[in-house]
Amino acid sequence: MSQLNQKIDKPKKVKLDFKDSKYATGRRKKSIAKVWVKKGTGNIHVNGLKMNEYFKRPVHQIIVTRPLEISQVGTSYDVKCSVKGGGLSGQAGAIILGISKALISHDENLRKNLKKDKLTTRDSRVVERKKYGHRKARRSFQFSKR
Repeated sequence: MSQLNQKIDKPKKVKLDFKDSKYATGRRKKSIAKVWVKKGTGNIHVNGLKMNEYFKRPVHQIIVTRPLEISQVGTSYDVKCSVKGGGLSGQAGAIILGISKALISHDENLRKNLKKDKLTTRDSRVVERKKYGHRKARRSFQFSKR
C-alpha cells in the first residue's frame, strides 16, 4: 500500500542557453524536430530533458547520436532539440536530419561523411492511406465464393 502513495520522480526540465548556435529543422513521418547546435561538451537535450531520459530505448539513443559519431565530433558540440508529433522512432529520425543539417551549417567539411551515410536527405516514406472497400491500406476483406 505504501508503494502507491510514493511520488514518482519526474525528470526536471532544464533551461538551456543557445545564443550563438546554428539552427536546422528535421522531419520524419509525422514528426518535426527543431535543432540547435553549438560548440560545447557533447550534451544532448530533447524537449528540455536529457536524451537518456527522453529516449529510454538504447536503439533510439544510438540513432540520435549517429551524426555526431560519423562526423567524429561527438564531444565537441551541444545539441538542443524540440520535437513534436509522431512516435519515438519518427522523432529520432527527425532529430538525426536536424542535427546533420545544423552540423553542416556549422562546419561545411562535415558534409562529405554525413552525405555518404545518407543522413542529409529526408526519408520521405509515410504511412499509406486506407482505401475504401479494404480492411487496411492494401488488405482486402476475405473473399467468399459461396
